[in-house]
Order: sequence, then C-alpha cells, then structure tokens
Amino acid sequence: MLKAGVLGAGHLGKIHLKLLNQSDQFELVGFYDPNKENGEKVAQEFGYHFFDSVEALINAVEVVDIVTPTLNHFECAKSAIEKGKHIFIEKPITKTVAEAEALRDMVKEHGVRGQVGHVERFNPAFTAVKDKIESPMFIETHRLAEFNPRGTDVPVVLDLMIHDIDIILSVVPSTVKKVHASGVSVISETPDIANARLEFENGCVANLTASRISLKNMRKSRFFQKDAYISVDFLEKKSEVVKMKDVPKNPDEFAMILQNAEGVKKQIYFENPTIAQNNAILDELNAFAYAINNNSTPVVSLHQGTEALRIAQQIIDRF
Repeated sequence: MLKAGVLGAGHLGKIHLKLLNQSDQFELVGFYDPNKENGEKVAQEFGYHFFDSVEALINAVEVVDIVTPTLNHFECAKSAIEKGKHIFIEKPITKTVAEAEALRDMVKEHGVRGQVGHVERFNPAFTAVKDKIESPMFIETHRLAEFNPRGTDVPVVLDLMIHDIDIILSVVPSTVKKVHASGVSVISETPDIANARLEFENGCVANLTASRISLKNMRKSRFFQKDAYISVDFLEKKSEVVKMKDVPKNPDEFAMILQNAEGVKKQIYFENPTIAQNNAILDELNAFAYAINNNSTPVVSLHQGTEALRIAQQIIDRF
C-alpha cells in the first residue's frame, strides 16, 4: 500500500481523506490544513493525524494528494516533487499555464507520477460510451449549476467548464486552432456564465456552455459523428448511443428507417449502455495508484491537465 497524505481539509479534502482511508491501495498517513482550528476539528472528528506543516506531511508519505485552493497548487506540488513524491492534484492543475508546464517538466526530471483530478473521466456514464466516441465532428456541452458561493473566486470556466474541456480534448484526435468565447459576470466579480466555441484542425467544432447561476443543475454532452449520435448525462449518470446503419434486405416492420435526398436508406438503432455504479473520486485515486505501481501513464496526466488549462485560459482571454 502506498503511504498517502492530503493537503487541504475543506469540503473536497474531507472527501479525499475518507476515500483514501477506505481504499485498499493507500495507507492514509494524515493531512495538513493551514487553518489550525479546522485541522484539529477534522482530526478529532475522524481520527486522522493532523500534521503541523506541509513539509512534515510530505516527508512522511509517498503520495501527496493536493486538495488546496488553486492558488496554492503550484507551491505544494513543487515541494512534493522535489522530495521525490508522487502527486495527485485537483483541477484546475494550477493558476497559470506556466506553472502547469513547470510541474509537467518537474515530474519527468524527478521520475515521479502526477495525475490531475478531472473526475468526469471516471463518470460511469462517460466510461460506458467513451470507446464508442470515434472522431466526433460536432460536440455540444451544457454544465449548469445553481449558485454556490464556494468556487466563485475563479471564473466559471475554471470552476465548471474545464471539466468539459478536458473530456472534449480526450476524445478529439486533433489540436484546437481557434477559440471564440463570451462571458458575463452577474453576481461574482468574475464571469458566472460563459459560452465558448472551439474549432479543431480536423474540422471538429465544440460548443460549450457553463453557468453557475442556473435555476437547475445540468451536466450533459452530445457527440455527433459519422453514422452515430452519443449523449452523456454526467449528472443523472445515463448515456445513449444512436447509430445509423445500412438497411437490411428484410427490415423489421417496426424498424425506424430514414431516406436522404439521394435515396440512401439508413436504419436507426438505439443503445442504452449498462451503467455500472461507482465512486468516481475513489476510482480516480485507485487509478493513480495503479499508474504508480505499474510505472504507467496516469489516466489524466499533468500534460493533459496543462492542455485543458491552456484552452480554458484562451477562453477567459476572449472575454
């Protein structure tokens, strides 16, 4: 088992502490939080060891799980990597692309592993269909959330939209060539609602919308490709695959058949993949343990986390 420690014991940090404690891949050594009162409260309530400094925790573990505010990600990760520790770092990877690139280079230099917490990669609705998404040419995403003061210290692009940016970059085998975007600040000092259009070198276009002032929660993505349409509901954990195939010689009398202007007929098939229930955060942590133990590339590498941040920053720069 890998000895692990958590930096940050806020809302998400406490979830990580609980799951690392449950995991059969890690031995939870303890945590650090700069708020001593909160740290002592968490230690007393759950029995986790509360370290008195970042350095003390890093020295005591093999894996550092960074669940601090984004502003602190770089310094925490840098300290851990320089001590030869593997790092799991929550999204967004860092505050700036330059910091992310520096961490990406440092893990190579020190021979350690790093993974970014883009948890939607482990959402069962996405994992059930990701292998069916093949060179999509149009993608539409909506990530809407009811207002919550937590997270409003950063633009909605870094708070919410970056999840969909990462998903899109993971399934489109091309590079982004053009970014269009607009954003509006309604309640916060930074944009609360944003729309972006990404154009890829291979012709794929992705349209993304994110809002944290919605009256309802929604996390849906739709992928359109040759002869197929795939929808993923990340919130309800449902997915659907609609495929079009050539009409057989003797189609079923209830078959749905379409005919285009050229007279070509296609039959529509509906698939509702079986969705396996899971805990996505536990799965991403265990996947990181697998990468460490097998010396393999993490599911969401620091390079991928850097590229998601790069596109997010380009979107913000267009506002």
